[in-house]
Amino acid sequence: MQAHEIMNSTVYKVKDTDNVRLVIEKFIDHQISGLPVVNERNEIVAYISDGDIMRNIGKHKDIVVDSFYYVDVIRGDDDEFEVRTQKVLDLNVMVIAQKKVQKVAWNQEIENIAALLGKKQIKKVPVERNGVLAGIISRGDVIRHSFKKLL
Repeated sequence: MQAHEIMNSTVYKVKDTDNVRLVIEKFIDHQISGLPVVNERNEIVAYISDGDIMRNIGKHKDIVVDSFYYVDVIRGDDDEFEVRTQKVLDLNVMVIAQKKVQKVAWNQEIENIAALLGKKQIKKVPVERNGVLAGIISRGDVIRHSFKKLL
């Protein structure tokens, strides 16, 4: 079985020019936790997940860099949580999205997709055909299609 046989062809996505506010709205409206980011030609250029947002709104502590020659302190967050969350909403999606995207080809075999999702510990993977976004496959899609005939 190949990717195009199990993928969802209705893909919620954002453009590389959108802000994080639109991402959050799509997460809430569609009850999802990640989105491919595409350019004007519908090419996959990044992926943004709930984890990327968590890393940006979470409290960052001070880091002390101590070497033989000097001691340096990298300041963490001085802003309150509400201020950090408000700032994130106005950021361009590309500021926090992951630019190295795991993706699969339209004709990729399901066993390879399962291995990728498991090894990389990711929830979803975009499907690409002729260099553009064609669909998306989740862990649940792989499980359902793999075991449907056996149960």
